[in-house]
Amino acid sequence: MSVAIVVPEAAVPADHRQADPVGTRELVERDARDFGAYARTGGWTFGLKVARSVRPGGQPAEGTPKVSAKEFAELAGCSADRVMRYYKAWDKAADDGLVPHFEALTPGGDVELPDADVWLTYYVPRSSATSARGTAITAAAEAEGIRPTKALEVAENPTALRAAILADPSTAQAARHALLDRLKEDPALQTELARDIARTDELKKAVAGETRAADRIEYVRKVAEEGQIRTPAGQTLDAPAALRAEAERHLSLIDDLDDSEEAGEWAAEAYGTVKNLVAETVEADPELRVQERRTKFYSSLQKATKVFEELTLDDAVDFDDIYEDDMVQRLEELQQAINTCITALRKASETR
Repeated sequence: MSVAIVVPEAAVPADHRQADPVGTRELVERDARDFGAYARTGGWTFGLKVARSVRPGGQPAEGTPKVSAKEFAELAGCSADRVMRYYKAWDKAADDGLVPHFEALTPGGDVELPDADVWLTYYVPRSSATSARGTAITAAAEAEGIRPTKALEVAENPTALRAAILADPSTAQAARHALLDRLKEDPALQTELARDIARTDELKKAVAGETRAADRIEYVRKVAEEGQIRTPAGQTLDAPAALRAEAERHLSLIDDLDDSEEAGEWAAEAYGTVKNLVAETVEADPELRVQERRTKFYSSLQKATKVFEELTLDDAVDFDDIYEDDMVQRLEELQQAINTCITALRKASETR
């Protein structure tokens, strides 16, 4: 059994009533035609409206039904600058032969319009695009393969860019990559960024940590790629095959890390492993172990000699001003240590 549902006429939206189906249909068809025309021609549709209704600059108002860009803008409820952007786009296209010149157009007249995609070749969406800054932004956008419109919108609204960077990790990543690219050719930005880092404790710590990790990775990389090790005493030696293979293994693990993964722990582990293997290599070779001790002794002796040579009396003309009780005591202890060392070395030379 079917049930008929009767809906009061007042409850049916006015557009859906049968009272004026022809008039409503005409409105729908007109909207569809307008939509189709704009889908095919894009901005050319509005460019034509400006081109056929706005008189060229300098042309007197008498004798033409066309109006000035200012009056057209007032009638349209927009700015004269916006009208002139459409006007200039049409003018450039007319010079290229794509559309008729203004003089050939009359209000209400229609002409065949180019495809929508061509419009962006001539239309400059913002007056800022004609400035030196806007020209540079436009060129950069074209080099990246994007529409200049998007780049100009972002440049004109830094607050929106800041909000996107703060809220969206992918936008922040894109901004970071862009800054790094710009830093290569912008010394002033390099200085400003370095200053910002130096003044921010969190960034200073992060930079120090990354620098330490990079140094450790470079140490492991040299062992793996160059096949040489540096001992604690500073000797440079050929790395044993097993040690080099271990360095290569750790290096491959580090190189395979994703950009999102922290390399610090991996670098510390690789560095510690290689350093331990270097120490074991030195200890396993008696001759190398002796050479290591000799090199370490010479290094310490050179450092001590340099420090003592810098300890001159040039700044101590008046001993009354600088004298402290422990000065003589420290020098006497140092002299005693030196004498003991000299005695031990002379004894060693006699037994050789």
